[in-house]
Amino acid sequence: MLAAAAIAKSMTYSCPSAPTSLPEGPFGLMGASMRFARNAEIYGEDEPAEFLYQVVSGTVRTYRMLDDGRRQVIAFYLPGDIFGIEAGEVHLSSAEAISQSQVLVIRRSSVLTRADHERDMAKQLWTATVRELQRVQQHSLVLIKSAEERVAGFLLEMASRGSSSLTVELPMSRQDIADYLGLTIETVSRTFTQLVQSGTISMETSRRIQFRNRAALNRLNA
Repeated sequence: MLAAAAIAKSMTYSCPSAPTSLPEGPFGLMGASMRFARNAEIYGEDEPAEFLYQVVSGTVRTYRMLDDGRRQVIAFYLPGDIFGIEAGEVHLSSAEAISQSQVLVIRRSSVLTRADHERDMAKQLWTATVRELQRVQQHSLVLIKSAEERVAGFLLEMASRGSSSLTVELPMSRQDIADYLGLTIETVSRTFTQLVQSGTISMETSRRIQFRNRAALNRLNA
């Protein structure tokens, strides 16, 4: 069964679990909460774009499979982020839960109807759309940079979306990062090692990064 069809069936015939903490805004008041296991598909490429989604907990990736079999990760979505916004009637990419995730699922038709006459809904939808455009524009610049510049920019991006400016928690794998930055996993791992050796970062764990020289990261990302 297609992921979108499974979601529609679940929203119609079951009572989704209530989230422990809803995101702010009207999405949180009208969405149905659903849980997705690690690596579970939320929707697939070319499926009908019937729903919009907001991450409550966990992390979600969107990606496309290229003709040569490679995977291109398009974006990562963290708690509070809205995803699944499409200009057309189908999804241009697939979405998967990176870790066990809780996601609000809202019918797109309901959002658009309410946005016509509710200012708060229109504002939240507009903000989410602008952020998505900004994310696409910023990501399009990645491919002209060196590997070190790409990794530095990625770490700064994740820091800007987290609660600390000096520590970054990376819920995604090195392969996810490589597919997002257009690099091999070996290059990503080597670049992390180079940044550690230069004193720019330290690695408390494989996924917890401490900034030792944020100015150096900023210079690389300039």
